[in-house]
Amino acid sequence: MLVRFWNNREGGVAPLLAISIIPLMCAVGAAVDFSRVNSTRTAFQGALDSTALTLTKYAQDLDQTALSTKATDLFGALFTRPEAYDISIQATLTSPKPGSFDLTITGSAKVDAIFGHFLGKPQIPMSATSSVEWGIKKLNLALVLDNTGSMGSSGKMDALKASAHNLLTTLEAAATNPGDVKVSIVPFATDVNVGTGSVGAGWLRWDEWEDENGTCSSSYYKTQSSCVAAGRTWTVADHNTWNGCVYDRDQNYDVVADAPVAGSTLFPTHQASSCPTQILPLTEDWSALNAKIDAMSPSGNTNTTIGLVWGWQTLADNAPLNAPPPSDDLEKVIVLLTDGQNTQNRWTSSSSSIDARMQKVCDNVKAADIKIYTIRVVNGNAGLLQSCASKASMYYNVSEASQLDGVFTSIAEKLANLRLTE
Repeated sequence: MLVRFWNNREGGVAPLLAISIIPLMCAVGAAVDFSRVNSTRTAFQGALDSTALTLTKYAQDLDQTALSTKATDLFGALFTRPEAYDISIQATLTSPKPGSFDLTITGSAKVDAIFGHFLGKPQIPMSATSSVEWGIKKLNLALVLDNTGSMGSSGKMDALKASAHNLLTTLEAAATNPGDVKVSIVPFATDVNVGTGSVGAGWLRWDEWEDENGTCSSSYYKTQSSCVAAGRTWTVADHNTWNGCVYDRDQNYDVVADAPVAGSTLFPTHQASSCPTQILPLTEDWSALNAKIDAMSPSGNTNTTIGLVWGWQTLADNAPLNAPPPSDDLEKVIVLLTDGQNTQNRWTSSSSSIDARMQKVCDNVKAADIKIYTIRVVNGNAGLLQSCASKASMYYNVSEASQLDGVFTSIAEKLANLRLTE
């Protein structure tokens, strides 16, 4: 009998269940409460993130009290979970450095516990934080636009003008404050036109121009060098007859934007037979910018090197144009458009030789922390233009003129959005 009693296990589980039921119920209850709170917290964080992103549009125009009030209103419209109560939303805006901002939103709330009451935890607090950093940057943009003869075909010049006007309209709308956005326009062919008003500028050199512009006492000789060598008298033409065009500087100053000082650093004047319309330095005069676009006319051969280097020159904080110096809140960008192979510069008509100079300018511009967009319209060295762009997405290949408007719209939107940095 004793042995049978010892070996009998019937009813032995009941006491164990009675003992374990309490922690089991607590564990199940805690899991249910945790699941509810976790789901609410996820929705809470999502609404807080959306509130922060939306609030960046208003943050700079609100004081601290109004900022938190606006954040509370935005959050309330997004977060609709009834289980959360005693919700508190606070927003803080700081500016770590000029042109940059940091918006931090913190939120807290409570959720009633279903099973937590049995453990003395009737409420479960929760909190979350969301931060957004951005910068409202100023933009200095150089539009470097091919004005060569080939741009007169297939409606390319008309399409360029219409697209450029649209780009200017977008950027003007993006300029919240005066001076936020400034644009320069550099029409180019073999030369660029710096304007006859610069005739007395000390950054010009006249030796080559004077050699080719004047009259010899013997009409047989057409240059100063040949005239003088023949013992004749050369009369230099009045500098006021110069048409405003300049050629490439001596190498290697032809691929940099260094200030002109003397000798090879100076810009050689040139009486170009196809002198494009005068460049327009950085300005926020939108009427003048649009008028300059309208004044463009296709003529002459292609030298992208001089176009790009003068686009850079309009952004450089040195003579001759003295643009604003680099700063944390300033973005400098060049948009280069061309429709053909390089065909002529100061020294050669070899496309490969001119391309090599062009590549050096591209590399130097990017090293100067200036972004480059490139646009190839129908023709041109695709590989060169691709490598010149700051990144692959900043190169556009246009197969027909009608596509230019879409390209310029895309670039305009990106340029406007550059003022809202990630």
